[in-house]
Amino acid sequence: MLLTITSTLPPASDLGYLLHKRPDRFQSFDLGFGRAHAYFPEAADDRCSACLLLEVDAVSLVRGNRADGGFALGQYVNDRPYVASSFLSVAIAQVFGSALQGRCKDRPELVGTPIPLEARLDVLPVRGGEPFLRSLFEPLGYEVEALRHGLDDRFPDWGDSPYFTVTIRRTITLSALLCHLYVLIPVFDARKHYFVGEQEIDILLAKGEGWLAQHPAKDEIARRYLRFLPSLTRQALSRLVAEEEPDELEGETSEKEKAEETLEKAIGLNEQRLGTVLAALRGSGAKRVLDLGCGEGKLTRLLLADRQFDEVVGMDVSIRTLEIAARRLKLDRLPDRQSRRVKLIHGSLMYRDKRLAGFDAAAVVEVIEHLDPPRLAAFERVLFEFAKPRTVVLTTPNREYNVVWEMLPAGKFRHADHRFEWTRREFRDWAEDIAARFGYAVRFLPVGPEHAEYGSPTQMGVFEVSSPAPGV
Repeated sequence: MLLTITSTLPPASDLGYLLHKRPDRFQSFDLGFGRAHAYFPEAADDRCSACLLLEVDAVSLVRGNRADGGFALGQYVNDRPYVASSFLSVAIAQVFGSALQGRCKDRPELVGTPIPLEARLDVLPVRGGEPFLRSLFEPLGYEVEALRHGLDDRFPDWGDSPYFTVTIRRTITLSALLCHLYVLIPVFDARKHYFVGEQEIDILLAKGEGWLAQHPAKDEIARRYLRFLPSLTRQALSRLVAEEEPDELEGETSEKEKAEETLEKAIGLNEQRLGTVLAALRGSGAKRVLDLGCGEGKLTRLLLADRQFDEVVGMDVSIRTLEIAARRLKLDRLPDRQSRRVKLIHGSLMYRDKRLAGFDAAAVVEVIEHLDPPRLAAFERVLFEFAKPRTVVLTTPNREYNVVWEMLPAGKFRHADHRFEWTRREFRDWAEDIAARFGYAVRFLPVGPEHAEYGSPTQMGVFEVSSPAPGV
């Protein structure tokens, strides 16, 4: 397998400094699965190319008893020694490790300098074809050139193979290019030659820092990088979602939140909302309650103060917010009896989580409007199908009421992070569809002062199990 990286920014031979390799030397490195060779076929001022050639020892793979594909000859009949795969990612980390980490001792000013770079992978297996190939590289700003190979050039009728020669081009730092390749190369055939555990999540997030959280295909990248292991994928994506949030100073309210609080403060809407939710949870008779999207723990604190609730679990996607909630709840100073009643957990409402099953009730207060509409379907199944508490109390803004607030510009949402705000009819239609599909009955309650024409500022749905969900 061969990776060629080319720079065309004069003096192009500076590529040797960035890679910590001398253009006039041929170097070889012993790896656990074969040998890697680094060399420069050209090194002029206007163009410099560095090659990483990897020779995988097929015999050592068999001796290592690495089964392949689940059939008897899989250890002997496979493409592992010949195509770019996780072996090449490991070789990049071993041979070009300093460049991958963004270090250059002799010319440190080069590390952060974007330069016109071209990377060529001579044989890349792409399970998913050219559209999948482009869906991974093009969102990162690369120009992609892909040449698909036939199964056998002597017999064109046999059709195309899954193998491509791929060239990507972009003006970018060398470290960023290598990070992209390190993560994405094993994604294309979704296999790795070594055990994948929780440590791989840390590696994925470290190498994906600054780009993976915003990538439109991040779910598929994480799933394939982690060998389709659901628990690891869920953990990785939960942490990626948390990384998307902007950093704010601990204990301070963001400008976005201040704007919403200013609107609601005059009528004490937040206090009314929490009080109404608490009353609905009390009325349900629940003993074990989830506070989903608990934020800094305002509702969790009210639940903990009520002796009806034997167990209160708050979950949020932001680790930083959970740390603030823990301090505000003074979890480290609670008496043992109280501390056993409350727990804060990190997680995402986008992925099935066994920890959410078996609860009497769940509160979802001003959460769903922060979700992208295409992700609502995942949230619906996570909560109403898989977790399936007996009672769900859910609140969301009433868009119609926004005209009552003179300080809110026409057509603007109450919070800059809201992805949508529903009218009363839209919320009712959504909630009734959820109830019908998952075996709930739903009733609607207003929260806050009611306007004769526009209704209340917050709308609330109380879902209660009426029958088993279809298929259960």
